[in-house]
Amino acid sequence: MPAPAADATPRARGEWARHWRYAGLPGLDLLRARYVRHSFPRHAHDGYVVCAVTSGIEEVGLQKGTVRAGHGGIIMINPEVAHTARAGAPEGWAYATLYPSSEVVTEIAEETTALRGTAGFTETVAENPQLARMITEVHRAAESGNALAADSLLRITVARLLRHYGGPLPSRTPRSAGARTAARARAVLEERMAAPPSLEALAQELGTSPFALLRAFKAAYGMPPHTWLTDARVRRARGLLEAGTSPVDTALAVGFSDQPHLNRHFTRIVGVPPGAYRRERSA
Repeated sequence: MPAPAADATPRARGEWARHWRYAGLPGLDLLRARYVRHSFPRHAHDGYVVCAVTSGIEEVGLQKGTVRAGHGGIIMINPEVAHTARAGAPEGWAYATLYPSSEVVTEIAEETTALRGTAGFTETVAENPQLARMITEVHRAAESGNALAADSLLRITVARLLRHYGGPLPSRTPRSAGARTAARARAVLEERMAAPPSLEALAQELGTSPFALLRAFKAAYGMPPHTWLTDARVRRARGLLEAGTSPVDTALAVGFSDQPHLNRHFTRIVGVPPGAYRRERSA
């Protein structure tokens, strides 16, 4: 893989990262990075995550356990699946990641598969050097400005991933009383993101107890409400930054007390600072 672009975000200890969007690939974010000491806290994504490890070892923590991938390995994560990520070896890991939106994956699935319902990945990790190389080739084509190649490679890659590792995802409709309570709690936190209630006040409002709410929320979303709220604030911050809002105004709009708090949480979850993220989308 070529060296990072000149405007890739410089990092300490040999780390670097570039999180960007190519105009020729709507509905897709790209991240190419090398991390050694950086670790991603528990978070989730609106869309899908597909990454190819190009060196070292990446370790991903899920509710059901931890998976590891080395050179030639692929990691696939469906929307709203809570996970962590960190180095699985002292030398860290480097990878090329694609973040296709749900709309992009749905369009490809409908055209190339017979899957019914919402298409997704039934496996999280796979050893497939050929598909791993195709993921890195999507990056190379985008970085060289070759929209035809980038779009073609993206669609072929996602179609092959779904063919090998795809299946219908379970319905997200809350069925149990606990799941419905968790969904109501999430709606309250989304609505009052800048000034959320305490756990006790939220539980009282929903007619449950604090510990029951904690258990239900974690079962539904893979993380407790306060962790989910930090992740949700960062997601909303991304949208504001993409629209051109300054980091300081973004921090206040999503409920962080100041810009340093936004910087810290945003960098931990997204992998690059908010200023660099905003610059890549205004270029």
